Amino acid sequence: MSGIVGILNVDGTPVDRQVLERLAEFQKFRGPDAQHLWIDGHVGLGHALLKANDESARECQPFQLGDGIWIAADARVDGREDLVAKLTAASERPAPDAVDAELILRSYRAWGRACTDHLLGDFSFAIWDGPKQSLFCARDHMGVKPFYYAQIGSLLLFSNTLDCIRQHPAVSNRLNDLAIADFLLFDINQDAATTAFADVRRLPAAHSLLCERGSVSIRRYWTLSVTEPVQFKHESEYIERFRELLDQAVADRLRTKSAGILMSGGLDSTTVAAAAKRILTANGDGAGLSAHTVVLSHEAERRYANLAASALQIPIQFRIADHCQLFDEAEAPGHRLPFPEHSAWPDQTPDLLRQISARSRIALTGIGSDPGFSSRISVHFRELMRKRRMARAVSDALAYLTAPGRLSRLYVRARLHLLLNSENSFDSYPPWLNPDLEREWELWDRWKSHGVPNRRAALRNENTVEAVRPEALLSMAHVSWQHYFESVDPGATRAAVEVRHPFFDIRVAAFLLRLPRLPWCCDKELLRRSARGILPKAVRLRPKSPVPDDPIVGLLQKTKSRWVDQFESVAELRHYVCPDQIPPVWREKRSGVAYVNLKPLSLNFWLRSR
Repeated sequence: MSGIVGILNVDGTPVDRQVLERLAEFQKFRGPDAQHLWIDGHVGLGHALLKANDESARECQPFQLGDGIWIAADARVDGREDLVAKLTAASERPAPDAVDAELILRSYRAWGRACTDHLLGDFSFAIWDGPKQSLFCARDHMGVKPFYYAQIGSLLLFSNTLDCIRQHPAVSNRLNDLAIADFLLFDINQDAATTAFADVRRLPAAHSLLCERGSVSIRRYWTLSVTEPVQFKHESEYIERFRELLDQAVADRLRTKSAGILMSGGLDSTTVAAAAKRILTANGDGAGLSAHTVVLSHEAERRYANLAASALQIPIQFRIADHCQLFDEAEAPGHRLPFPEHSAWPDQTPDLLRQISARSRIALTGIGSDPGFSSRISVHFRELMRKRRMARAVSDALAYLTAPGRLSRLYVRARLHLLLNSENSFDSYPPWLNPDLEREWELWDRWKSHGVPNRRAALRNENTVEAVRPEALLSMAHVSWQHYFESVDPGATRAAVEVRHPFFDIRVAAFLLRLPRLPWCCDKELLRRSARGILPKAVRLRPKSPVPDDPIVGLLQKTKSRWVDQFESVAELRHYVCPDQIPPVWREKRSGVAYVNLKPLSLNFWLRSR
């Protein structure tokens, strides 16, 4: 819940205190409540504290237990009772209300580098082991907490804030050309170990870093693997177990009297909101939850969100986005990310988080349900046919088609729309890439191997993965989630709010990935049934919103948007893009074509503002 930074000079050169102070001070925006340093010769740690709950008010980092082993952590430890019991059995004996950093440090003392095998939660930490003269760092299983580092000569520099590392005088502004090319091709960097800057690397999710005797090694300590299906006798047991796990995940992420939730009118965020309301009410803090969402005034989403908020008795604040213009937040201080982001339609999430920060420092989301429930119903029936289980196939088909509200959720129109508009692709290969960049990085081959157009290859990948539902496992483990987590982290949003995602709790995720496709996963049937008596029927049985008119296309039809075809490119852009090869976008009515050909303008804004 804080900012961390550290410097290790492996050649023994003393740490420059003034430099470390500046780096810690830079993170004041994400840790405004206290900043502390610890320096011992060639190693130094800094910490900027954000008090997100009552326990963190007692926290003071960097922290040690008197044996020369120090920690700086941005962490929330879940399953605390179980961990305290295991530590007690290992002769560590922490107090039941020990702060999270202490629990991690005691886990390291008990199990060494295998401590990550015993930790649950979202964490990014660095431990300096004085007696061993080694540095051990780790990032949580799903990669919710960022961890960046730079190794330049004898300097090892690390932080959970990318822009903090860039403040060090030894770190250059050189860009990572492949990461920028990936943005232009896929929207995000496909390499989980690199950033948009050549000198700054990322520790991927579920990885640890060890530096000893001047050598740095990276190791994966955990892999998402779910090969055994969950099997209960009665359908009610699936619902009960899901509610139990989700309530546990939400409770671990609250540990406070107030929170905001980024809540649309969909099933995912309203299910989390219902769990949070239950938990806060049981603790006597039922009035501490508030909902926040962005809508367009003509959308049905506002009605569904209002219905859910009213049923749960949660106050809700709407941010109406009708006023948005193309790229109108592209260079706004609170919207500049440390990596390129397609910003034609401004992301309103930082504004919602600042709204939440007025009364709370914790924000919950419903993100993670989509990959958790991802399923191909055709695979289910293909398997039944292969095994000649015709009667089961017929009964499953009837059960699927006769589920309440199913006919409104077959999405025939949406499927036809996608089928008939394949030439209007959001992931088509751009015609304006710099040929030298294309050749150097073999971008055409990269696009074919990584991109959506290679759907047959994607299906082959699923066939090689051992899992209950391979499509869900691959979706949950995709590098795009790491990008999303980093985009809502305080290091990117500059909002002093901790964003937490209960569906990415590894206990919840593992349960969802073990579910059979039918009846529980297709159309998120488990959520619909678990919401009976809690959410209004209109919300519980609602179909996905139909494909709305693209607001970007609407804005492109206006005369005042003509400038998008006449923008002045910065010199750096030409290293990646041939501006004179970009097709005209003004008055373009195909949303996918407009999306692809506006990317150079997004990159131009980012290059100019960084």
